[in-house]
Amino acid sequence: MSHRIRTTILLAFFIAAPAMHAMAQDYTAFDFLRIPMNARAAALGNTYLTARNDVTTLFTNPGALSTLEGPSASVGFLKHLLDVNAGYAVYGQKWDDLGWFSAGIVFLDYGSFEETDKFGDRTGKEFGASDLALSLGYGNAAGNLHYGAALKIIHSSIEEFSSTGLAVDAGISYYIPDQQMVLAAGVQNAGMQVSAFGDEDESLPLDVRVGVGKKLEHLPLNIMLNFHKLNESSESFFDRFSNFSLGGEFDLSDALKARIGYYNEMRRELKIGSSAKLAGFSGGFGLKVATYFVDYAYTSLGEIGAMHRFSLSTNF
Repeated sequence: MSHRIRTTILLAFFIAAPAMHAMAQDYTAFDFLRIPMNARAAALGNTYLTARNDVTTLFTNPGALSTLEGPSASVGFLKHLLDVNAGYAVYGQKWDDLGWFSAGIVFLDYGSFEETDKFGDRTGKEFGASDLALSLGYGNAAGNLHYGAALKIIHSSIEEFSSTGLAVDAGISYYIPDQQMVLAAGVQNAGMQVSAFGDEDESLPLDVRVGVGKKLEHLPLNIMLNFHKLNESSESFFDRFSNFSLGGEFDLSDALKARIGYYNEMRRELKIGSSAKLAGFSGGFGLKVATYFVDYAYTSLGEIGAMHRFSLSTNF
């Protein structure tokens, strides 16, 4: 094993170690942070830890920001269930020799609700609910080893109640050119509530991830495998790896890509009785037009319905 690969494995361990012993919890604060907004990431089943040259890695692995080949921007829209709409906007560029800097915003709008009193009678008033997260990230590289972190300011509101939080995302990405392989590890949402909805503070949706990506030598296919929530407790060591996602991206041409993904945890949680239909499966495509990239993703929620995502990205 080469010195650089050993260094990567050690760095991945030190990133993951502080959270590996955390106990599983029911996260109720800012759980929207788990939702992948980028259409490409969603089409691949949220298997995006090893992505390269994509400014939206600010939200999934800021350790990959330094793989950007130039100034980049991306915006996206998510059509969730019912009247819930969401989206994001992100920009990143290199700043002299200091490294790569990026800023992005994620939002969810839950629509309007009719207010009722404690007896269920309508008061004639309406109220709304929304979530918002602002991320500021930095990334740099030492050879084929890329590293980075992002500070995240989070705000949620419903009627006159609100909550604010601070979190940090951090990650590394190691590229092996001869094998066209990427090894990555990251921590998301390590932080706390600054102000809570009620009297008690709630935990953030901490997520420790590791992943590997490999571009096949004789097929136009890039395969990605991620393991999620490694910080959560389980009955056995190997059960920690049951929350996995798998994605494949096919290069149909220089301008067209097809994608498919599978998220095991989503399928398990959305199973109703003995049937889950296509829950946990996703797919989509990417189309390059001049300097623009248009992406679409379809994510099945089984009996519940489906989500549709659209993204537009460009390099300057």
